[in-house]
Amino acid sequence: MNKGELVDQIAAKANVTKKDADLVLTTMLEVILETVASGEKVTLVGFGTFEARDRQAREGRNPSTGKPIKIPATRVPAFSAGKLFKEKVLESKK
Repeated sequence: MNKGELVDQIAAKANVTKKDADLVLTTMLEVILETVASGEKVTLVGFGTFEARDRQAREGRNPSTGKPIKIPATRVPAFSAGKLFKEKVLESKK
């Protein structure tokens, strides 16, 4: 599902226009991005948590030469699925 299809589904389920659904979805994503980028967590109970995680510096290998390389420490976005989300996905596999 892409963003356009998601907007269509939201508009249909919430009984709003596609324009309004797109505005709400776009705004929600912007707020999540800005909040996580500032170092805070966004928790949507049942759905999951968006947060920034720090990765330590480590040593890797250049796949073409096999020589060791240093991979610097970095900060990455992360998502942890909530209980309801996990249960729904597990249920769909049955």
